[in-house]
Amino acid sequence: MKKLLKILASLVGLVLILAGAGYAWASVATSRKLAQTYPVHAHDFAIPFPLSDADAAAVPEPDRARVATERAVERGRHLLQSRYACTECHGKNLGGGTMIDAPVMGRILGPNLTGGRGSRTAGYKPADWDRIVRHGVLPDGRPAAMPSEDFQQMSDEELSDIVACITSFPPVDHQVPAPTWGPIGKMLIATGRLPLAAEAVASRTAHPVSPPPAAASVGFGKHLAGICMGCHRENYGGGPIVGGDPSWPPARNITPHAEGLASWSYDQFAKALRDGVRPDGTALKPPMTLVTPYAKQFTDVEVQALWTFLRSLPPVPTNK
Repeated sequence: MKKLLKILASLVGLVLILAGAGYAWASVATSRKLAQTYPVHAHDFAIPFPLSDADAAAVPEPDRARVATERAVERGRHLLQSRYACTECHGKNLGGGTMIDAPVMGRILGPNLTGGRGSRTAGYKPADWDRIVRHGVLPDGRPAAMPSEDFQQMSDEELSDIVACITSFPPVDHQVPAPTWGPIGKMLIATGRLPLAAEAVASRTAHPVSPPPAAASVGFGKHLAGICMGCHRENYGGGPIVGGDPSWPPARNITPHAEGLASWSYDQFAKALRDGVRPDGTALKPPMTLVTPYAKQFTDVEVQALWTFLRSLPPVPTNK
């Protein structure tokens, strides 16, 4: 018995040593990744986006700047409330929110985007907004905890509208602490299982100037579906969510494949998107439960366009 206990004690000691060595390696590797800098192009656009020639002709010249701002804020508000759920991470008042708060994963808080004390975006120029939103890169070149892969279809006009809306929010005085990563979070970053957006999109330089016309078309639907790729992947075949919460189930295949939405009707799709209920009556699971409140704000045209695009996709089996 004593011999067995000694063997067990030795094994436990070895496991602890290996665990400590693994944690030390993950800590160093994560620090290196988070300290890496990524060059990003300097991209400029107007804030607010100017009125079209037709709209400008209908507005007296002294009122054009005011009207352009009002319309940009209105468009931006819809984008925040529906497609680009900024408040999910940055808080309802955009003064800071919670992205991850679990000791083993880390404590990653959405920064204060308002003009109050502690603002992380005070003094931002258009190029700075482009860098952080569509490239996932901080002003000093380091990678940010921003899901920029989801925003590759975002046009200059939409980003401009979002910024116009954000800057219209009342200032909030809130100093948000810097991110801290726990042991599992560090291991996932170190091994690449929690990829940083900057690794994939920092070097991209092509951005659409304006979104496609709002219509129940494949083109507008493709534009809207850009925010779906973070979970459903670039081929929309679903599967395990890369970098997602380990408790999340695999994302559904949303192509017209037999494993996907082949048997669904438009009405069933719209109900699932807006009400969180599948055709069989069962409720959707996270992270789609986070999406539903925003999808309720989609216009009918937006839902129809998204469905039209998904039905146009080649049917592919679910990603493994």
